[in-house]
Amino acid sequence: MCPLKPGTYLPMMYMEDAINGTIQLMEADSSKLTVRTSYNLSGISFSPDELVAEIKKVVPDFKVTYEPNHTQAIADSWPKTIDDSTARKDWGWQPKYDLAEMTKEMYDNLKKKLGE
Repeated sequence: MCPLKPGTYLPMMYMEDAINGTIQLMEADSSKLTVRTSYNLSGISFSPDELVAEIKKVVPDFKVTYEPNHTQAIADSWPKTIDDSTARKDWGWQPKYDLAEMTKEMYDNLKKKLGE
């Protein structure tokens, strides 16, 4: 069951990208950093139906039921993307994972965890 409408876009980031981005910032040449308080890091933005399409590439019989609830209003109030252009310009931030790679990585890790 998905608590959002199929076309609801939200900004997301795979944890490995978040960790790598943090390490890259700590190791960046401080003379190139123009922000002294914080940087935005962006990963990917996707909707539930796009995620379902990626899951179906590895689990063809995967099914989802969309049942939007109170979280839909919260999701509708969030930005669809995060502007991380300053991090990209200042120290070359670039996420590694797109939706397809993230989905495959998560599926593979889940199979390992479940012993399949």
